[in-house]
Amino acid sequence: MPVDQTQHPGATRTPPRRHGHRRIPFFLFLPAGLGLAFLVLPLFALLLRTPWRELPQHLTAPAIGEALRLSLLTATLATIFCILLGVPLAWLLARVAFPGRRLARALITVPLVLPPVVGGVALLLLFGRRGLIGSWLDETFGFTLPFTTAGVVIAEAFVAMPFLVIAVEGALRGADTRYEEAAATLGAGRWTTFRRVTLPLVAPGIAAGAVLCWARALGEFGATITFAGNFPGRTQTMPLAVYLALETDLEAAIVLSLILLVVSVTILVSLRDRWISSP
Repeated sequence: MPVDQTQHPGATRTPPRRHGHRRIPFFLFLPAGLGLAFLVLPLFALLLRTPWRELPQHLTAPAIGEALRLSLLTATLATIFCILLGVPLAWLLARVAFPGRRLARALITVPLVLPPVVGGVALLLLFGRRGLIGSWLDETFGFTLPFTTAGVVIAEAFVAMPFLVIAVEGALRGADTRYEEAAATLGAGRWTTFRRVTLPLVAPGIAAGAVLCWARALGEFGATITFAGNFPGRTQTMPLAVYLALETDLEAAIVLSLILLVVSVTILVSLRDRWISSP
């Protein structure tokens, strides 16, 4: 029979552990501090070198305005494209057991680790005028994707879609399937169940994936410049404008970089409870 130690004055009690007041070993504190400084100090350097007095003038410059407008447009179109194709793909990976599902999931995540320039070359070999599909598009419809605004959308969607698919698949795997089963027993068809039950259940995951997808598309550089080129007003997005401005106008490059930094921080803050918080 267990003995209640509270009834014996001489019994020793184990003090509760306090996780919040652990002493940090110096050999961990030093490299951790250096790592934090390595990641944060470049951002502070960008803020310190920003021409705050001339900021309104730079923001209203035609070149920056065109790059910003094109970036917002192409990133939004790429995100819509990714949602239309990525959500069904995520549902297929999460809910249907088919041969080669692990291979398909691995191939979907390849753009996450593939150098963006290599992705741009692959898109050229597929959609270029002599590509596997591009030659047919050119001969049949006289339509070419490379070095066009549509090409920018395709390049951004290629590198950004895995973020959406991974987020939505995770949400689908975590959703309670009993609601879908209950809807099926009540006579709801597959499309009705998917539209009225599944989508509302995973809506937060879709929203988070779409935001990450949009942010990744907004910052895409390598695949865009390789597949779509760098033509002002047509394919020159903000990352490409930063690269070009570094050679001619450093202050304009800093302002464009600041805009991208603000967007990135805003995305992280809006998703902090889902992606970067800890219990």
